Order: sequence, then C-alpha cells, then structure tokens
Amino acid sequence: MNYVIRSIRADEWPAVKELRLAALQDPVAHIAFLETHEEALARPDSFWMDRAAGGCEGAVGAQQIIVEAPDGRWVGTLTVLIEEPGTTDWAGNPVERMQGHVVGVFVRPEERGSGLTEVLFDAGLEWAWGRGAERTRLIVHEDNGRAQRFYRRVGFVPSGLLVPLSGSPEEKELEFVLERP
Repeated sequence: MNYVIRSIRADEWPAVKELRLAALQDPVAHIAFLETHEEALARPDSFWMDRAAGGCEGAVGAQQIIVEAPDGRWVGTLTVLIEEPGTTDWAGNPVERMQGHVVGVFVRPEERGSGLTEVLFDAGLEWAWGRGAERTRLIVHEDNGRAQRFYRRVGFVPSGLLVPLSGSPEEKELEFVLERP
C-alpha cells in the first residue's frame, strides 16, 4: 500500500481532532499523553483550529506530521516543536540549545509494527534538523516500556533528566535525546 507522510494543513482541524481523540482512547493514553479523552472532547472547535494552524505546513515553531492511508484515513501522527535556547520548556527546565521536541506520537493499533512509526520519526527529525535543531528530544513516562523500546531502536538515548508529573510528583517522565548527525 502507498501511504503518504506529510504535514497537516490548517483546514484539516477536524481530522486533527479525530485522530487526537482516538489516541486518547488508547490503553496507554494515561501514561502517554498529558490530557484525557474527556478534556480533549470538551475543547471548542476554535481550540482545534488553532492547534492545526500552529502546526501546519509552513508553520515555523511546530509541525504536525501525519500518515495518510490510501483510503484517506489518518493512521498515525507526531508533532515536533522547536525549542529556542534561553527559554524554558513546558516543565520549566531551561532550554540551553536549539532543539526539536517530539510530542503526540500515535499510530493506530492496527497499523503498529508496519514501519510507519519509523517513517514518521524520519520525517519529524528531518523537519527539526532543517530548522537548525542541534538535537531532538522527547519525554516518556517511566512505565511506558513499549515506547521506550521503540525510541531506543530509532537512536534516542536517556539523557538522565527526570521530569516529575505535576499531578503526581512520585511518577516521573524520562527525557530521551538524539543528537543531530
């Protein structure tokens, strides 16, 4: 089958919303994402429009990349944020150099194991490197072994940074990084 890997367009916000809601129903969503299905479902359409516009083709600070199946269904996604040196990240940690930050990784269960996640990561990394990122990072829950194994397989390694979750300080997220080749 011929899948298309591409950045979203701003007018595709309904598909952005649908795929995010599907991701939030995944059995590991509670340790993979920082919001619940109920929270996302309650957001107004204007939120989804803004989200799509902020990560669409041509946006400079973020890019949402999707996998589109031959039948037009979106079956996977990830978003890369650009973090500038001298700023702080979402957890309040200082950003010391230009970096990409991968978030929102999801591939529908029926498509997992097909190589699509690797292709998504290739596209996301290419976008980050093209924006001058010196490294790319991601944050993964300490109990999300499946994701950690995948991230290691594609070259990411733990940096040693632990990020406590705001709602549950005893739980930690781990930073994984990949240096620019």
